[in-house]
Amino acid sequence: MTGINPLDALRRDMPDVSGQLARIWSILPDARLVGGAVRDLLCGRGVSDIDLATPLAPDVVMARLKQAGMRVVPTGLSHGTVTAVLEGRPFEITTLRRDEETDGRHATVAWTRDWREDAARRDFTINAMSCDSAGVVHDYFNGRADLAVGRIRFVGDARLRITEDALRILRFFRFQARYGGDAPEPEAIAAIAALSGMIDRLSVERVWSELRRILVGPHVARTLAQMHDAGVLGHVLPEGYDISRLGRLLACGAPADAVLRLAALVSGDVREVARRLKLSRADTMALAQMRGEPVPLPGMGADVLAPMLADHALRDLSWRTWLRQADMAGQRAATWDALRAGLEAMEKPVFPLAGRDVLATGRASGAMVGRVLAQVRRWWLENGCTAGHAACVARMDGVLREGPPAET
Repeated sequence: MTGINPLDALRRDMPDVSGQLARIWSILPDARLVGGAVRDLLCGRGVSDIDLATPLAPDVVMARLKQAGMRVVPTGLSHGTVTAVLEGRPFEITTLRRDEETDGRHATVAWTRDWREDAARRDFTINAMSCDSAGVVHDYFNGRADLAVGRIRFVGDARLRITEDALRILRFFRFQARYGGDAPEPEAIAAIAALSGMIDRLSVERVWSELRRILVGPHVARTLAQMHDAGVLGHVLPEGYDISRLGRLLACGAPADAVLRLAALVSGDVREVARRLKLSRADTMALAQMRGEPVPLPGMGADVLAPMLADHALRDLSWRTWLRQADMAGQRAATWDALRAGLEAMEKPVFPLAGRDVLATGRASGAMVGRVLAQVRRWWLENGCTAGHAACVARMDGVLREGPPAET
């Protein structure tokens, strides 16, 4: 990794971005790439966000970019950030900063012209590197060496970095999973274990955002076990958790879906978890449905599966099978794969009758229409959803002859 010019990889893999970046450098020659872009270019990974830093004040940056005819958005002026938009691609450009005051969640910042001072406020050494327009990597805290050996290390004093922003505890485990080796850095873990209670002060939205990323990242079970050992996971999921069950789900080859993995991990009340973490309405519904009934099982025929598919979404049934497979088998199994393939191949049964069919008989009105339909539909489900319109009409006539169904 030593001697690699990050810009060579950028020119090779993302020539359009490289050209856009060259245009920004022609306007802001002292700017540097910072953070994740430098890290990922050095280790040969794809780059998603291109962030830059500059010693110039935000108003100067905006003025120079606008003078060059570039679209500029003042996305975070209080933190020194503006966004240059080139051909629809955003480039965040942030003035060098130092922290004046922190409370574990937010920081008051002041501008600086000192690159090392700005790097010193970052979380981990692998995120504290910068790269200038000549491709020279400026590495004040040996982040390049840490990246090469898979060591995630806080910049400076680990406890101080955590007290500045407790979310760094969860970020540590996310980066450990993606860039770290098998064992986390002892000093970092000691600091995290001592300060794990600070997680309780974080907004639940920030906690869920990090947990979601951990759940769909690499080495999920190992990472969660490390979080447990450091006393962190209990603050994230105080309702209870079962890492071994999630491990069995992973062994089954289930999709890398954060909510599905959360459903396997949580051992407590999933509704309480959804409420406390303020999950979206869609995620809350999905989490509840995954733990629901009925659950399709291998060996069930179409006559059993069709009624399930008539009343439940295919996705919910499929995810329930993954959770049940984790409990019953805990490994890949052709029978479960065949079950899901069969469900996906089935057409969702649609009940052939509607209220107008009952009204057309002239023998029912009002609430009785719904009761008649419900009784016929129950018969249709019990018979595997195979009866067509004519058969259902005949059954409806029989129900009406037998007298109005009782209210339930």
